[in-house]
Amino acid sequence: MPPVPPSPIPFAAREPELVRFDRTELGAILSVYGRMVAAGEWRDYAINALRDVAEFCVFRRTAEVPIYRIEKRPRLRSRQGMYAVVGEAGQVLRRGHELSAVLRHFDRKLIRPID
Repeated sequence: MPPVPPSPIPFAAREPELVRFDRTELGAILSVYGRMVAAGEWRDYAINALRDVAEFCVFRRTAEVPIYRIEKRPRLRSRQGMYAVVGEAGQVLRRGHELSAVLRHFDRKLIRPID
């Protein structure tokens, strides 16, 4: 009987890279978040890092569904833009290639008439 070659040992499967916000992106998002908290609009947030998307979720109250999600999807970089603001019902409110342009969606929420 001829010798049987050993079966190759499979390499350990690498964990897929997670998409995350970098320091400058998170700084811009937290700046908007701080202004909205000071205005009394938002109260809590959560950050999710998944394989294909990073999310910054904003809550009016802790026990609710997020009222806004700020998403980073690198796969859409060459198409519509990798940053998006998604509303409570899942509709895309703003999408773009630059985070600062996408975050301008919240600037009009801060403008209020003075009585």
